[in-house]
Amino acid sequence: MSGPHDFDFLHGDWNVHNRRLADFLDDGSDWEEFPATSRCWSLFDGAANIDEMGVPGQGWKGLTLRLFDPAAREWSLNWSSSRGGKLFPPVTGAFGSDGRGVFHGEDTHDGKDVRVRFVWSGISATTARWEQAFSVDGERTWVTNWVMEFTRPAAS
Repeated sequence: MSGPHDFDFLHGDWNVHNRRLADFLDDGSDWEEFPATSRCWSLFDGAANIDEMGVPGQGWKGLTLRLFDPAAREWSLNWSSSRGGKLFPPVTGAFGSDGRGVFHGEDTHDGKDVRVRFVWSGISATTARWEQAFSVDGERTWVTNWVMEFTRPAAS
């Protein structure tokens, strides 16, 4: 069952290897890869956090605000990018007993309604994996269109 400290693993500094489809709705499109860095900090005694990801090679930054709802026992994940300066619709969900966090929401992409899925997995003290997938057919099929592999930077 999810709780207010589910994202404590993410606090601190990370190196992030990104793989992203050129066309988020076409699993046959080319993948682009790029590095980023991320820093996450805790708020509300663990029941919220913010991370900022810097992508200097592409000249933009992103942030995620995560909020835990104690009544629903689920999280809302809210993404924004310096490229657009707006919050995207949130995805909501929870972590299961298997340690995976699965979150769903509604959005639009290129004028099409999409169901969005975020999955957090592979979580350890030094690694984590995030992936995003879109469905345009009521969750019958998914296109995984963005994967981030998080690793802790070497201690200096």
